[in-house]
Amino acid sequence: MLALALVSTALAYVIFFRLLASAGAVNVTLVTLLVPVSVILLGTLVLGEELAPRHSAGMGLIGLGLLAIDGRILAWLRRAGGAGAAG
Repeated sequence: MLALALVSTALAYVIFFRLLASAGAVNVTLVTLLVPVSVILLGTLVLGEELAPRHSAGMGLIGLGLLAIDGRILAWLRRAGGAGAAG
């Protein structure tokens, strides 16, 4: 059992550091922020827990935070705004 746990942990670290090298620190952080959302959704779907409005609001805030940190949406809006002004 101990060997299985150690091998699994070692494999997880190898995967994590390869992901960090290929995707970058920001993308790895974005995935980390999805853990609370996953837990809430799994609790609702698997355990039948009640999804309160505050949970939905929290997931929405996490989503907005992810969009802000990622920057792709903001870059797209800047390009779209610049293209409209030039056209």
